[in-house]
Amino acid sequence: MTENTSSQFLESIQQQRSKLQRDLKEVDMLIQQTTSEVDRLVRKNSQAAALVRQIDVQIDIAPREDIQSAYQGLIESQRRLFTMRGQLEKLQSGQQYKTSLLNNYNEILKRTDSLDAASGEEEQEQPSEKALVISVIEAQERERQRLSRQMHDGPAQSLTNLVLQAEICERLFDVDRDRAKVELAELKADVISTFQKVKKFIFSLRPMMLDDLGLTPTLRRYVAGLKESGLIPITLQISGKEQRLASYKEVTIFRVVQELHHIASRYGNASTVKVDLEMDEKQVRVTVEGDGSSFELGNTDTLATAEAKRLGLPTLRERIEMLEGKISFETEGEQGLRTTFTLPIEEGGENLSR
Repeated sequence: MTENTSSQFLESIQQQRSKLQRDLKEVDMLIQQTTSEVDRLVRKNSQAAALVRQIDVQIDIAPREDIQSAYQGLIESQRRLFTMRGQLEKLQSGQQYKTSLLNNYNEILKRTDSLDAASGEEEQEQPSEKALVISVIEAQERERQRLSRQMHDGPAQSLTNLVLQAEICERLFDVDRDRAKVELAELKADVISTFQKVKKFIFSLRPMMLDDLGLTPTLRRYVAGLKESGLIPITLQISGKEQRLASYKEVTIFRVVQELHHIASRYGNASTVKVDLEMDEKQVRVTVEGDGSSFELGNTDTLATAEAKRLGLPTLRERIEMLEGKISFETEGEQGLRTTFTLPIEEGGENLSR
């Protein structure tokens, strides 16, 4: 890692730490406000449920309008309470994630200060800096993995239960059946749609199969998911001997491919994206190419233009170079953006070919 790259990395960590500190203050305030609102809605929901129980006792003599109003009030109360509780869980998960990340940044800066104060030689400092980069990547991915499993076991399961609850209400709610069935059918459809979005969010946040099966199966599943969603066509070509890489390298490759696909589809107006991944005994080589419009990158060695910074290309270069890799960008005419990057493979990678 060059001295300039190291300085840029530390400056980026300091900026992100300051932003996290500001964000945490805002999140704390939002959690307090949301908690108060949840408490208020819990009381309101209890009152609505008590009214429904009272109506049930007098179901034979109660006016139809009162029955309808009571049930509609309970459904609306439960819906709002569920929404606010979901928002509170999201805020609390975000708070935990940001706090953990802030602690990691503080530890990195603390270790860096210690390294600067010590009289170590340059060849001793470089492995230490690399180890810090690896620890950042792994810490971030561990937190993403935790949030992924939390989403899977929490909100996703709650949504499943809500579908069952809607079906029960649909059978029991026999006052103004036509209207009730329409509303509950819409609620059920919305919940199912949200459940599918949650599953996609879990995969994009942290594909659990990345840990279990590795990079290439996860990339294949990622490409298949994009095709199923009806987004721009994407092709994946894998050659060479498939093998497991160090976890932090598999994560980096997957995230960079994700980001390049995002750039091609959102900013490049690409109609197709091609991903080629080649592994040999010494390195992994990845090329991501999207057709469409070109970009004003200027000198691709410096990436100093506003366009390059807007796309986040300097950050991608830093991430690859920190792991002793190389990355290049090409864009001209109507060929869109072509990005090629390589990362070295340590000895002892696990051969997955059969």
